[in-house]
Amino acid sequence: MVSKEQGRGGSRKNPNSRRDSVFAGRRALVIGGSGGIGRAICLELAVRGAEILIHGRNASKLQVLIREIREQGAEVEGIALDLEKSGSLKEQIDSIRNAGTGQGEHSASPNITERGFDILVCAYGPFVRKSFGAHRPGDWEKTALLDLALPGALASAFYPDMEARGFGRILFLGGTRTDSIHGYRSNAAYAAAKTGLGVVAKSIAMEGAAHNVAALVVCPGLVETEYLGEEQKLALLAASPDGRLIQPAAVAALALDLLDCDPCPSSGAIVSLDAGFSPCGFDNPGARR
Repeated sequence: MVSKEQGRGGSRKNPNSRRDSVFAGRRALVIGGSGGIGRAICLELAVRGAEILIHGRNASKLQVLIREIREQGAEVEGIALDLEKSGSLKEQIDSIRNAGTGQGEHSASPNITERGFDILVCAYGPFVRKSFGAHRPGDWEKTALLDLALPGALASAFYPDMEARGFGRILFLGGTRTDSIHGYRSNAAYAAAKTGLGVVAKSIAMEGAAHNVAALVVCPGLVETEYLGEEQKLALLAASPDGRLIQPAAVAALALDLLDCDPCPSSGAIVSLDAGFSPCGFDNPGARR
């Protein structure tokens, strides 16, 4: 067991980390961390000295990222789990919690996880692109479950320990333009669920203020990730206000900057990181965060 003097969160600090970060020595769980913006957040958390448990669907991508982070000197473990095929919401939460205790089929090493998590990042969320009338019950069910209910339930599950320790930071990834209520031509179910994350974050902020537990939603704009096909990328470039796509690393750094302070005045905020994007009849062709 590592002594409390070795890190703010009660564990060893990454010797290559930023010494001024409140994340140094803290333990982070990143859902959807093996690709896209989630991957960039994991890399940025490592730079800031956090110890990370990364969830991802693709085991090979997950292992590549784990090796990259370990080469930086940070502590990291992974859990490969397809949340779309892992049963009910309770079963999904149980699978992730069991991984966090070093038990169960998808367990991770208890070195990072035996004391729970100080940081929760939900960067996962399946995208459904259809006209409103083409949405089927399963589309509404999937997006409501995985884009809203799962992040909310995870936050509820880990909140009590954060409150008891007197520290917690929770980051939700919203969708483009889901900082407030809008209409959508091609992704109504997804956007409705992502918009609901604002209620979750503001509720956490209200209850957590007295216990140093903060929550934030960031809503990225047109981001370049590996999930984009060439046709999608060209469409997004054409719609971008400056003709460029936002890089995942920029979103990660800005989002974590807003939470990397103590106390945390950004708690409860819903922040657009969209570089001035306005749809003007265009709906994001979409890419998983």
